[in-house]
Amino acid sequence: MISLTKLNGKRFVLNALYIEQIEAFPDTTVTLTNGKKFVVRETVEQVVARASEFYQQLGVFRLPKAGGLDSERE
Repeated sequence: MISLTKLNGKRFVLNALYIEQIEAFPDTTVTLTNGKKFVVRETVEQVVARASEFYQQLGVFRLPKAGGLDSERE
């Protein structure tokens, strides 16, 4: 879950697994897989960073260690 702020200043928590698209119109608009849209105060980069951090906490995205993929196989 990631914390975001609506344009009216209200904070809410969003399950980042349902984010399909993030755009700037110029306001940042987060579109979910069900088509629902949220316009938020955070920048596209901030939303992406929060979602990436959330995915890493879940272990959805695991980055290879310094040696790359080949060193993990050894």
